[in-house]
Amino acid sequence: MVSRISARIGAISESATLAVDAKAKALKAAGRPVIGFGAGEPDFPTPDYIVEAAVAAARDPKNHRYSPAGGLPELKQAIVDKTKRDSGYEIEASQVLVTNGGKHAVYNTFATLLDPGDEVLLPAPYWTTYPETIQLAGGVPVEVLADETQNYLVTVEQLEAARTEKTKALLFCSPSNPTGAVDTPEAIEAIGSWALEHDIWVITDEIYEHLTYGDTKSTSLPVVVPELADRTVVLNGVAKTYAMTGWRVGWMIGPKDVIKAATNLQSHQTSNVCNVAQRAAIAALTGDLTAVDEMKVAFDRRRKLMVSMLNEIPGVECPEPTGAFYAYPSVKGVFGREINGRTPTSSTELAEIILDEAEVAVVPGEAFGAPGYLRLSYALGDDDLVEGVSRIQKLLG
Repeated sequence: MVSRISARIGAISESATLAVDAKAKALKAAGRPVIGFGAGEPDFPTPDYIVEAAVAAARDPKNHRYSPAGGLPELKQAIVDKTKRDSGYEIEASQVLVTNGGKHAVYNTFATLLDPGDEVLLPAPYWTTYPETIQLAGGVPVEVLADETQNYLVTVEQLEAARTEKTKALLFCSPSNPTGAVDTPEAIEAIGSWALEHDIWVITDEIYEHLTYGDTKSTSLPVVVPELADRTVVLNGVAKTYAMTGWRVGWMIGPKDVIKAATNLQSHQTSNVCNVAQRAAIAALTGDLTAVDEMKVAFDRRRKLMVSMLNEIPGVECPEPTGAFYAYPSVKGVFGREINGRTPTSSTELAEIILDEAEVAVVPGEAFGAPGYLRLSYALGDDDLVEGVSRIQKLLG
C-alpha cells in the first residue's frame, strides 16, 4: 500500500520529551496523581515586567500588522547588545535572524547549511530535536557518545575519530540538554581549534547560557576561537532564561550570507514571529538578570537535592550537573532486577514501569541517543520533586 505520508515526514519521530509530558498531563487530567519530570520548562511564571510589555504591545495597532520576516529591528539590536553583554561576542544586526522559538532556529540552520549526504557530528546524549532536523535537511547525524565516566563531555579525540570527508558540521551544546554538563573554556577552545583546522562548521546552542551553578560559567565558542566565527552559528532564545517557553522567540546568529539565506527561507515559511512576543522579548533582553538569578537559587537547591536522592537508589549513578536544569542518571544497574513482577532490560522499559507503578513520568535515554539513562527535569516545584523522587526510591529501593 502506498503511504499517504511523504517518506521525508514519515521518518520523523515524535518528540519524546513532549510525548512524555503530554501523557503525564493526560493522566493527571484523568485524576491520577502523576508527577512529571519530562518537560524542560521552568515552573516560574514569566516576570511581570515582560508580561506588561506584551500587554502594551497588544494594544498598539502597529503590532497588528506584518513586520520584517527576519525580526523587528529593535529586537535585533537588543540581541546584539545582549550578546555583547552576556558573552562578549560582538556582532551586527545583519547577523541575526529572529525565529519562532529555539527549535525553529535549529531547523533553519540545518536547512540553510546542509546538502544531502552531509554529515553532522552529534555528541550524545543529545536533545531529541537535533537528529530529526538534521535528517529533514538531508543530512546524516553521526553520533559520538560521551557517557557518565567522562561526565557526558565529548573529547576532540572522539570527534576526530568520527570525522570523515563528508563531515560538514558539529552540533555543540553547552550547558547540555539532556545532561546538564558544561564544557570548560579550555575544552571549548580545543574543540573550536579542531573544527577550524578541518574547515568544519559549528552550530552552538547557547539556550542555557545563564543556567550554571557554583563556579561554573558558560563560554561562547566564537569568543574563545574568534577565527571560527565565519563558520559558526549561535542558537539562543528567551525560553529558558526568562521562563518564556510558550512565547516562542528564539534566534540564530551567524555569518551575514547564512543569515540572509535563512531569512529568505523564513520569509516563505512563517514570515515574522508574533510581534507581541517580540516586544516581550525586547523587554526581557533589555532588562536586568534579577529574575533569572532568583530562579537559579531555586534550581540550584533542587539540583543538589535531586542528585542526592537519586544517588541513594541502588543501581543508580547520577553525576552532579553544573548547568541547565536536568539530572541524567545512569540506571543500567537496575536492569535485570524484578520490580513488582516486571524485569526491565532497557531504560524505556524502566520508564514505563516507573510511570505505571509509581505514577512518575521520566524520559528514557533512548530518546537522547544513550540507552541506559533517564532524564529528569528539576524545573518543577520542590514538593513535587521530593514526592516524585521519593516514589522512585520506594519503587527501586
